[in-house]
Amino acid sequence: MTLVTQDMDLPDATRRALCVAGALALAGCATASPDARSRAVAELGSPTTLRAAINFGNPILATRGADRQARGVSVDLAREASRRLGVAVELVLFESAGNVVSAVQDKRVDMAFVAIDPVRAADMDYTPPYVIIEGAYLVRQGSALQRNEEVDRAGTRIAVGRGSAYDLFLARALRAATLVHAPTSPAVTDVFLAQNLDVAAGVRQQLEADARRVGGVRLLPGRFMVIEQAIGVPKGRMAMQRWLTAFIEEMKASGFVAAALQRHGIEGAAVAPASGG
Repeated sequence: MTLVTQDMDLPDATRRALCVAGALALAGCATASPDARSRAVAELGSPTTLRAAINFGNPILATRGADRQARGVSVDLAREASRRLGVAVELVLFESAGNVVSAVQDKRVDMAFVAIDPVRAADMDYTPPYVIIEGAYLVRQGSALQRNEEVDRAGTRIAVGRGSAYDLFLARALRAATLVHAPTSPAVTDVFLAQNLDVAAGVRQQLEADARRVGGVRLLPGRFMVIEQAIGVPKGRMAMQRWLTAFIEEMKASGFVAAALQRHGIEGAAVAPASGG
């Protein structure tokens, strides 16, 4: 498909509309192509089922509803991907990002909703990001720490979920502070309090909920990192990675991701820009 516009005097709004329409058309062709779909399905662990890892360790991506069923933007995307591939979906549930990554490495799942990190790239291939979220620090009300830049000091102990994006990032970025690992990201605040640590690190929304739950704590203003959430597949499954890349671009451009975030009441997460934009 070739999209050509000769009229360079089109209004900006019209040009933007044409660009969005073009992106949707191209992405739609890629995900609708029978050959692309069949090649992607051929790389699944089962020809009839898409096994999607759902991580409850990040409440922006997935939570359990009142009925204890999985819900969230990652669940919606997994179901839509399976529908378009023409296969059933199996939601494989996890409580931590570290366990999700292990499942991808062992090929126990076909796709996973994970934060992009260079360490993980050794074992999986990514789509472009679909949402962007923030990593934040939590401290006690009486803590002398006031800014993110003050955290990396000798003697400061930081609770972080083992194997999480925050763990991987801080392990590279910190020069003086010490990391103390909680078993999962949702357990970070409890470990922080139980072990009398100085700081808890994690996704802002989780820490805000923890602050309301336990009291006597506060978040430092701003963020210490920006996290790009994408879909990862086991290394070498390039047909699946290409199909999911086109799928994610279409889901962003069509408003599917934005609508899912709104439907599930998610605040503080932004839809990632189009790849290359």
